[in-house]
Amino acid sequence: MNIDQRPGPATRINVVVVAGARPNFMKIAPLMHELREDTRFAAYLVHTGQHYDEAMSKSFFRDLGIPKPDFNLGVGSGSHGEQTGQVLIKMEALLKERRPDAILVVGDVNSTLAASLAAVKLQIPIAHVEAGLRSGDRTMPEEINRILTDSISTWLFTTEPDGDRNLLREGAKPEQIHRVGNVMIDTLVQNLERARQLNPLEDLGLKPGAYGLLTLHRPANVDDADTLDGLFRALEEIHHELPIVFPVHPRTAAAIEAGRGGIKPALQTTEPLGYLDFLHLMANAKVVLTDSGGIQEETTALGVSCLTLRENTERPITVTHGTNTIVGTNPDIILSETRKILAGGAKPGQIPELWDGGAARRIVDVLVRDLGGEL
Repeated sequence: MNIDQRPGPATRINVVVVAGARPNFMKIAPLMHELREDTRFAAYLVHTGQHYDEAMSKSFFRDLGIPKPDFNLGVGSGSHGEQTGQVLIKMEALLKERRPDAILVVGDVNSTLAASLAAVKLQIPIAHVEAGLRSGDRTMPEEINRILTDSISTWLFTTEPDGDRNLLREGAKPEQIHRVGNVMIDTLVQNLERARQLNPLEDLGLKPGAYGLLTLHRPANVDDADTLDGLFRALEEIHHELPIVFPVHPRTAAAIEAGRGGIKPALQTTEPLGYLDFLHLMANAKVVLTDSGGIQEETTALGVSCLTLRENTERPITVTHGTNTIVGTNPDIILSETRKILAGGAKPGQIPELWDGGAARRIVDVLVRDLGGEL
């Protein structure tokens, strides 16, 4: 459908919302809430099944109050090409049947790109939430997904000024770009008090402000045995000074099995955690060490020190305005920057403009305006 072929006033706006992996779940939760609360929309949720750990998916849906998906494509694991191809084939069939007025995709996973490709070939307009983020590193599969999805989207919803600039430089029209804030922070704002009421620290034998929190899952970090060993050596040394809690991502668990003979690092490892338990740990940590993009944003919103175990970030505002510092994978730098925080040298930060919990509503208002509803 062309954006100018707008439904009449008596017609509900049909939108298909696509999620495929855990990072998507936190982003779609406030969007689904706003769309389903607004009677001008008929919103259908598609879970591609790209993230195939059923227990973890269910825990995130439960914690975040996400409605049961209307469609589950059941794609499962596989190479980047296999996942992208399977989602493209199955999404094309679904979109041909449903013929929505628009498709809404979030983030930068394979499902985001594949669903967008299916839509654009059927002339269904695409709304990309979290558009314009760039790391400058095209060896990252997510960077390719971001660039290609933005290039074919009708609406480009950005979180920060750098996103706007990136899109304009790449040829996007100014009227396509809408800086609305950050839906990840919507979810955090809506759930922080619920998370504070939990007490996972007691089960772990920890006290607020007296531990570090670690996440690792990027292929560049976990698939290279030498890089992973170097990271663990530095983190194990820190662990003697500050306990480090490490919920082990399924991908990282597989890498530990393959590259280290199943020998886990000498950290306080746990199974993957649900959203609320993890949010509680993050909010009370002395420092968070991560290679996740979303956690860089969440720690900035929480005012918690973050050290990013990568050489770059697609979220520069977390560095320029927030609490994030890029430390890469050099063990000496990781040690020195962590000890700086422990010695009281934590980086002060501020919450970026529009990271206020209202991003999803702003997105819905734009879609209402452009798809024929009335504000």
